[in-house]
Amino acid sequence: MIPSNIKALILDMDGVIWKADAPIGNLPQIFARIRQRGLKFIFATNNGTKTPEDYQQKLQDLGVSIDPAQVVTSALGLAFMLSQKYPKGTKIFMIGGDGVRIALEEKGFKILSVENASEAQVFVMGIDREINFQKIAEAALLVRAGIPFYTTNTDRTFPTPRGEIPGSGAWVSVIETATGVSPIIAGKPFPYLMELSLERLGTKREETLIVGDRLETDIAAGQSVGCPTALVLSGVSSKAQAEAWIPTPTIIAENLTTLVR
Repeated sequence: MIPSNIKALILDMDGVIWKADAPIGNLPQIFARIRQRGLKFIFATNNGTKTPEDYQQKLQDLGVSIDPAQVVTSALGLAFMLSQKYPKGTKIFMIGGDGVRIALEEKGFKILSVENASEAQVFVMGIDREINFQKIAEAALLVRAGIPFYTTNTDRTFPTPRGEIPGSGAWVSVIETATGVSPIIAGKPFPYLMELSLERLGTKREETLIVGDRLETDIAAGQSVGCPTALVLSGVSSKAQAEAWIPTPTIIAENLTTLVR
């Protein structure tokens, strides 16, 4: 199903590789097939809650060995973006997981506690499984006061085996509603993660297939950088939605197993 000119894959994770902790298909067989075909691959995910090393371990537990450099997250993209704009030591209040915190700390930023949030020079938002009213209130106060507002991504939902739950975009919308301010976005559909992935792969755009389960992020990001795209139906977007999408994805497949068969 993969065209013969394709030399590399840029793979989304949630909804493509797994739903929550449940693998989609026989991952060891899938990746053995990918390697057998001589395809390079890298993961590019809007989920910035984990570090590349965390994802490496999660994949290892599911029988797939990779190098951390084969994982690009929206948290890494955001940290790089901020490092181009703000000096080390800039105080940041963030709502997000360890993936975001570690990426920011590695760039030399100072992460503030919720008690010291009023000192923030930048506000960053991602998925936070310990989110509460105090964090949301402090964030809204900062943004209303004019503090720059960034987010890893605006995915409205997050796929799990039981169905979709609120994603980063759902929480971002609370701040947008409270302030009337929209964030600067690091992740898909904006092209940065795709461009960083292409740089790491060393392949041309036309020979790199973007694989994702969500039209408005994965497919839109791939199309924005001129890569062929493959939508898998194992996550969020449906076949009817894909066929109505303009331009239509290059490939529509049931899942990753079908795609690489």
